[in-house]
Formats: sequence, C-alpha cells, structure tokens
Amino acid sequence: MSNKMPMVALRDVIVFPYMSLHFEVGREKSVAALEKAMENDQIIFLAAQKDKEVSDPEPGDIFEVGTVSKIKQILKLPGDIIRVLVKGLYRAKITAFSQTAPYLEVETKHLVFETTPDDKPKEQALKRMVMGLFEQMINLSSKVSAETLSSVNSVNDVGQMADIIASDILFELEDKQKVLESIDIMERLEILVGILTHELEVATIEHDIRNRVRKQIDQSQKEYVLREQMRAIQKELGDNGSVQSDADELREKLEKLDISDEAREKAEKEISRMERLSLGSPELGVIRTYVEWILDLPWNVMTDDNLGLDHARRILDEDHYGLDKVKDRVIEYLAVLARKKDLRGPILCFVGPPGTGKTSVARSIARALGRKFVRTSLGGLRDEAEIRGHRRTYIGAIPGRVISAIKQAGSVNPVYLFDEIDKMSGDFRGDPASAMLEVLDTEINATFRDHYLDLPFSLEHVMFLTTANSYDAIPAPLLDRMEIIELSSYTELEKIGIAKNHLIPKQREAHGLGSEEAYIRDSALIEIIRKYTREAGVRELERKLAAVFRKCVVALSAKNKKSVTVTVNTVHDYLSTPLYTQAESEKADRIGVVTGLAWTAAGGQTLVVEAIKMHGKGNLNLTGKLGEVMQESAKAALSYVRANSAALDVGEDFIDDTDIHIHLPEGAIPKDGPSAGITIATALVSVLSGKSVKSGVAMTGEITLTGRVLPIGGLKEKSLAALKTGIKTIVIPEGNRKDLGDLPATVRKKVNFVLVSELKDVLAVAINQE
Repeated sequence: MSNKMPMVALRDVIVFPYMSLHFEVGREKSVAALEKAMENDQIIFLAAQKDKEVSDPEPGDIFEVGTVSKIKQILKLPGDIIRVLVKGLYRAKITAFSQTAPYLEVETKHLVFETTPDDKPKEQALKRMVMGLFEQMINLSSKVSAETLSSVNSVNDVGQMADIIASDILFELEDKQKVLESIDIMERLEILVGILTHELEVATIEHDIRNRVRKQIDQSQKEYVLREQMRAIQKELGDNGSVQSDADELREKLEKLDISDEAREKAEKEISRMERLSLGSPELGVIRTYVEWILDLPWNVMTDDNLGLDHARRILDEDHYGLDKVKDRVIEYLAVLARKKDLRGPILCFVGPPGTGKTSVARSIARALGRKFVRTSLGGLRDEAEIRGHRRTYIGAIPGRVISAIKQAGSVNPVYLFDEIDKMSGDFRGDPASAMLEVLDTEINATFRDHYLDLPFSLEHVMFLTTANSYDAIPAPLLDRMEIIELSSYTELEKIGIAKNHLIPKQREAHGLGSEEAYIRDSALIEIIRKYTREAGVRELERKLAAVFRKCVVALSAKNKKSVTVTVNTVHDYLSTPLYTQAESEKADRIGVVTGLAWTAAGGQTLVVEAIKMHGKGNLNLTGKLGEVMQESAKAALSYVRANSAALDVGEDFIDDTDIHIHLPEGAIPKDGPSAGITIATALVSVLSGKSVKSGVAMTGEITLTGRVLPIGGLKEKSLAALKTGIKTIVIPEGNRKDLGDLPATVRKKVNFVLVSELKDVLAVAINQE
C-alpha cells in the first residue's frame, strides 16, 4: 500500500511510532508542508536529514525510513518559528518523491512485520536483556528519568518498548535511525542490546568521573570550612589570623606558578603544615622561608638569547683586545644554538695567569648573549654545603650558592661563572670539588638536588664558565667535565692595545679627565710597560696608569694648565725610579751561568741557574728552595754528565775530588718543575769543562738519563719572558714544534727558536766551543 503525503525533513530529531514529540520548524518548505497537512487530514511524514548542516535538503540528503505522524498542535512563535506537537503512528519507507517544491511530498510504504509463536522465547530473552541494561542505565545516568522506566513497564508490545527506550536512552542520531529502520522485532532488540551495552560502558566511566570530581569538590569544601573555622579560632585567641592569611598568600602564589608536580606537592604540604601552627611557633618562620624559596626560584623562566653573530663579535671586540680563541668558541656556540634551540650550555674553563681578563670576558659573553650574569668565587671554599646547601634538619639552614645564584639571576639560563675553581680545598666538612661534579656534568645536572630544597632543579640550560690560574690543582674528574681554553700572557703589543682601547679611557673617566686634558704618548706607555710592570696580565699596568692620571689631575689643578702630555721623562717624574732594568742576559758570557725559562701562575719568567765546582768528595749541593722534581732533574743531569764525561770533555774522574754546588737566585721563592732539566745540565757541563755559556741564549726542556729532551708547557709565557729581557735565541724541545704556530707574530719575528731533541744539540748551541 502506497500513500502520498507532505513531508518535513527533521534536523537531529527522530520520531518513533507511538511517541509524542515537540519540534520547531522555520524553513519555508517545512512550513508549507505543515500547512498542506493541516488542510487535509493532519497526516505528515517525518524523516531525519543525514547532515543537519544542510539547509535545503535534496532527496539524497534524507533517510528513506521515517515515521508517519499526526499533527496534534501548532503554535506560532516570534521570528516566523512554528512549534509543532506530533504523535508517531507507524514506520514507513519513501518509495518516491512526488514533488520537492514548494514543499516536499513523498509516496510511502507502510512497514509491517509479523511475529510467529516460535519467536516468543527469543523475544522474551532479548526483552529481559534490554530491560536489565535499561535499568542499569537509569541508575548510572542522570539523563534518564524514572518516569521513562514507568512508561516502558506500562507497555506490553515489545517493539513499542524498544522504540521508547531508543527514543529516551540513545544519544546518537545514527543509533536511533538504525533502530527505526529495524522492522524485524528480534533484529531491533539485538541492535538495541549492542547499543545499550556500549552506552552503559560510557555511562559507567562518566559515573566514575563524576564520583571522583564530587570527592575532590567535597574535600575542597571541607578544607575551606576547616580553614574558616581555624581562622575564627585564631581570631578568638588573638592571633588575628595572620598565619592563615600568610598561608593563603603563599598558596595563591603557588597556584600561579609553573613548576613541577613534585615541587608543587612539596610546597602544598608545607603550607598545610604551616596552617596548623600558631603564630608564636618557632617552626613557622622555617616553613615560610622554605616555601618562599620554592616560590621565588625561576623554575621555567628563560631569557631570550641574542643569536646575532655580528652583534656578539662586536660586543666581545668592544670589551676585550685579542682573546681570539674565546671569542671564536662563543661564536661557535651561538651558531649551533641558532640551529638547535635546546642545545645544552657548554662548560668552559678559562685557564691563565692573573690579570689576563678571565673574569671580565665572562661578563662580556653574558652581554653578547643577552643573558643574566651571576658569579660565585670558589677561592678558599672548604664546605660541601656551600655548593649543595644545608639539610633542613640544621638550624639556620639555607640553600647552596648554586641555587642562590640562580634565584638572583631570575632565569634558568644565565651565564654562571665559578671563579678560581683551582683554589677549592676540602676538610672534615666534605669536599666541595666532589659536589661540583654534579653541577658541571651536563648529563646529570638536569636533576640537580640542593640539600635544602630536596627537589630536582634543572641546570641544563645554564652556560657554566670557570676560571683558574692553573689546571694542575683542579681534580682530574672535575677537569674532565670542562672544556679548557688557555688565556696566556699578553705580549707587549697586546698590552699597548689593551691600554689604548680600554685601560686609558677607563682611568681617564675614573679621574674626571677629558680626552684632551690628559694624553699619554706611545713612548711613555711603552716605558711604563717595560720598566714599571712585569706581569702576565694588565692589573699592575692599570694601577700605574691610575697613578699617572692622579698626577695629571694634580698638575692641572696646581698649575692651572688646560692639558697635560705624558712623556718618558714625565713618567719618571710621576712614578719615580724604574722598578725593572735590563736583564742579566745582556752581560758577558760566563762559565756555569745559564738562563732558563719558567712558567708561574703570574706568567713566564727567566730563571738563572748558577753552578760552581770546588775541591771535595763528589757531593752535589742544591740551593734556592728547589722542589722535589727540580732536585731530581739536577740528579738526572749529573748522572748523564758522569756517564758521558769523555764525550763532553769534562774528565772521567771529576766526581772523585770535586763538589758541585747548583744555586737558583731568589732563594725565598719556591721553584719546581721538570723544564729546568737541560738548563741545569748545561750549567754542569759549562762549569766542569770550563767553557762559558752564551749570554743571549735561554732554554727550557726536560732531560732524561739518556740525554733526550722532552717537550714542556707554557711556551708562550716563557718566550714572552725571554723577549722582555732581551734574549733573542731560545732553545726548546723538538716536541714543541707544534706550539710555535700559537705564538704571537711579534715573538716569532724577534726570537730565534732552536729545536733540539738531544742534550748534545743544546750544548752545541749554548756553550762557546773556543
């Protein structure tokens, strides 16, 4: 049987048979279809759209199966909206669309399914399953009312019961349409069982979530009530609620802070403990201080790096003259950081004599990167707690210097300088060098734990820099974690450049002088460098320049001059007698006197070795406060000379009736190291053979018992010291050939380096053969 009737396409709504339902209509075609139905027998076909977003559905946009319904009521609302009440009559399927304008009209076929007695047992079983699932849904979901259960229980027809449950329980349009299209009652119940099982699982999860949320809300409400009661009690006791207000203030800060879950849990726990204390409790201040430390740390605060390579190079060149290795390393770091944003900070160790700019270059690196700068001096540090902090069990406990410096910086990626890392020491309170291993290890410092905080804090983004005068005093495990960059002594040319570009403008400004009021000639500057300073760095030079400018200020004030020009003679007047004169090496050749070269923390220096022989019993006397290594070098040199006495023309039996005395002047100064080996051996050969040593030759190198010459360190500093004293020829080991390229061009130009591998080569160069 086929019926022709007007049709309304519904959005996201499905009408089931025997169901009464309200819906609103506003589209012109839908309104026209309603008016047509009201003109006839009030019968209309209702089917759902496949996509509710389609405003003018075509036949292909509408489900084929719908419900023939009877219009019960029409109510016109403002805005051309019509509210309709309908009751579903029976299922029907569209067989054809009679028209699509001005309203939809369709021909439908009534869908009927006849059950047989054989289906009753299965039908009964499915009904029980559906009812069981439906009752569980009512218990779990607040979206299903108890009235729906009574409606279902009052219906005897199984198919109608399934339609009622589908209409009230199912939330997805596709699920409802699937039930509507099921003509077979058994199939409809089976579909409903599957959908209800899934919905029940979802409802169970929602129920569990609601319970958890309710418990959390109940706990929060409980805590709020208890806090209010505690506030009232404290007010009655005269505490004025200050403890609670402080706790509320800390908790408010904690909520705004982006920190780890562990840190948040720890802080919340301490705040809760704080709330239970009275105002006079001594523990109150301890807890508050601890929580404030947690809140004040920059857990996830990072400054933006300035990754411009030209900018960084310009800043570094402005602040420092030379130091190319340091500048190149910073530029390399920035170049890689620009490509790999999560690059861990390097750990650089600047090793060099005092006054060579190690600390100031760290500040320049921070300025070039645009990062905060913090500094910790490790000189004389003995207590491990200075690094890792004190445990909170101690009275007056505070975090260590590392955490304190990070707090001071206000970011987790500052440039952090550990100054004088070679001057740490340990005692019964622990070894701070061992504590530094965790700080300076990029593999583990992401979870650095301060004893006071007892929370992991990441140091992986910090750029650590360290300084040292010598890496000999740095423990090997700590040294292994750092990249060594050596800052050697400045050449005379470099000192002139530093003085002109940095020291003179700085001191002129410090003394309130304009550039035209006080001028130092180059010859005067060279005179100050050569005769009033003898250092690896420029600190003493800066002090001498300050003294000169003070005299300039006095001269300008006393003599009403407009300007002062500092010449060589002026320098002598201002600084009095020169402190340093020309070197010993410029005097005549002498027997048993050899110029050696030594490296110290203050840079390189010449070291005169004197040897004399006298009648005796073969004793070797060593004076001049020599260290163990230098004494062993002297013994090794003597053994070599005795073993090769014939070849060296010193007499085979000299040891039987001759005592030898080796002395190094400036006896109050300790001296040690293996590099004086060839110097001592040359002095021995000279005094025993009676041949003089060339005064213009200096040497450095370690000697073995077989006469081999081994390489040494500090070649740049030693060669600079020789050049300052006027020495033009330096004997060095063949193994140091590779180091010649690192020497300043002025040194390579003015000094003749003689490379030797055997002691006989040294003697051929240094001793006069006539």
